Amino acid sequence: MHGRNRADIYPGLEVDIILKKDQRSGKLTRGLVKDLLTSASYHSRGIKVRLEDGQVGRVAEIVEED
Repeated sequence: MHGRNRADIYPGLEVDIILKKDQRSGKLTRGLVKDLLTSASYHSRGIKVRLEDGQVGRVAEIVEED
């Protein structure tokens, strides 16, 4: 699932984000959401979040639970 809708994202959710420095390469970073930084309900490039480890980026994918 893509991370463009704020309603789909919540603290503790496992996601893949794209860090600002990785936008050109598209490298994904996996982690758990700590804070939602985008206040809008939708963002075309992904909702911006802060992970538990402090990294900030836009949600590319929500990791589906098996």
